[in-house]
Amino acid sequence: MEKQSISNLKKLLDNRELNDTMLEQLKKDERKGVQKLIYTYEKRLAKQAELEKNYQEMCCYEQSAFAKGKQYISGIDEAGRGPLAGPVVAAAVILPRDFKLLGLNDSKQINEVTREKFFSIIKEEAISYGISIISSETIDEMNIFEATKLAMREAVNQLEPKPDHVLIDAVQLSGLPCSSESIIKGDAKSISIAAASILAKVSRDHLMKEIHQEYPNYNFSSNMGYGTKHHIEMIKEYGATPYHRRSFAPIRDVLTKSRVSY
Repeated sequence: MEKQSISNLKKLLDNRELNDTMLEQLKKDERKGVQKLIYTYEKRLAKQAELEKNYQEMCCYEQSAFAKGKQYISGIDEAGRGPLAGPVVAAAVILPRDFKLLGLNDSKQINEVTREKFFSIIKEEAISYGISIISSETIDEMNIFEATKLAMREAVNQLEPKPDHVLIDAVQLSGLPCSSESIIKGDAKSISIAAASILAKVSRDHLMKEIHQEYPNYNFSSNMGYGTKHHIEMIKEYGATPYHRRSFAPIRDVLTKSRVSY
């Protein structure tokens, strides 16, 4: 292999135009710039291999269902069970059998830029998806756990075609018209649940940013309704908004003490 400029070698490596023999020859090049290129290239390959491995592992529940003759497998997840304000949002999604999105994982493990990118890809490539939004008023009426299950059922009911098997993150859902599995930490173990977690979280984040425009003092665009120190201080100072969950202890306690509403 002829000696080439570092810039040209970088292009060759970026485009994966060097075979194993050429790469071994290149490792004998003592130029520091070349060695740095090789190190970066091999590190990138290792990361790619790890992503491939993790993705295949996250397909096991789906592959098992396909092997049993299931055709439309839905993942279900929610976002927003813990916040003091805003809705709880659930999503259900049916992915194509050949769907592949390396890096797909629990939405909490992915940065916002990547979540937004994955959000668009999943919506575009999904066979079907449904998103259900349950308000804070309904949460107060029926409690957060029942509201979460309601959101999940509504999201599943939006799917067309209807699923013949459902994978759910940590929740047991009764009354489904098909078989189901509840998987603890399913958003990190199933690509379908992970995809649903992305749809649910990004949808809810968008809603909280809209609410922030209406009530900027609470910084909803940053805390997403969770009970940060600043958020609690704002509740004490300004009271609760219509989006706050009055049945949640921190809100209930502040309202009991102050009897103030925004």
